[in-house]
Amino acid sequence: MKNIIVTGCNGQLGRAVNAFYRDRQDLHFVNTDVGELDITDIDAVLKLAREVKPYAIVNCAAHTGVDACETQYEKAFAINAIGPRNLAIASRETGAKLVHISTDYVFDGKGTRPYVETDPTGPQGAYGSTKLAGEEFVKQFADRFFILRTAWLYGDGKNFVKTMLRLSENGGKVRVVGDQFGSPTSAAELARAVDAVLFSDNYGLFHATCEGSCNWADFAKEIFRLAGKDTEVEAITTEAYGAPAPRPVYSVLDNRMFRLTTRFSFADWHDALTIYLKELGYE
Repeated sequence: MKNIIVTGCNGQLGRAVNAFYRDRQDLHFVNTDVGELDITDIDAVLKLAREVKPYAIVNCAAHTGVDACETQYEKAFAINAIGPRNLAIASRETGAKLVHISTDYVFDGKGTRPYVETDPTGPQGAYGSTKLAGEEFVKQFADRFFILRTAWLYGDGKNFVKTMLRLSENGGKVRVVGDQFGSPTSAAELARAVDAVLFSDNYGLFHATCEGSCNWADFAKEIFRLAGKDTEVEAITTEAYGAPAPRPVYSVLDNRMFRLTTRFSFADWHDALTIYLKELGYE
């Protein structure tokens, strides 16, 4: 029996990981969220790891409020950087593998082609900078790690897809940013990616998003089309939207390391979205 600690188990990815492995009798999941484990407390992390003796730690915990991170930098750094550091230290002490989830926000968004894993980083805001610090701590303290950078995640929880569906119930028109580009990624696909590396020795940094890309406005249009909604989408600029924190204009990721070092391949974002909406009851 392999013990696996999951942090952030109540988040979209944490739930997707548990759903993916629900029928695996050879795995025992120790699910934790902030109520069970404060990953910013090194003593608490080490205590749990020593008790569980995990085969792996899957870190799905993060402070993902991009705007809130700007005004809560210390909290964001504690969760997004110190937390992964603590988990990395615990993984090294216990011999566990560490899967850490990062983000497209580590890039400056000024590129014109999909970013590969070796491209220079340059986060523009607190969220991206704290997540990048977390990556660096993992590299520094963990012996056996997988860092998966993902983007535009949706699953079982609050997300863009559900927000658009809720807004469509009011009829009329929605205004959505049309000048930011990325790759919508389902938590179910990301859970599959976690599985593709978890039981291997193929350590390192990976980009992990669904294939293809779009802007937020076109993402919204596809949601409405697949869900059979006639809601109109008005594409607006980032400036007009007026979010407090900067967002990368172009943060499409190239899954090069998955493509070249594994047999795993991500679904196209349209196909993953179709599956997700069917699960929500939209035919």
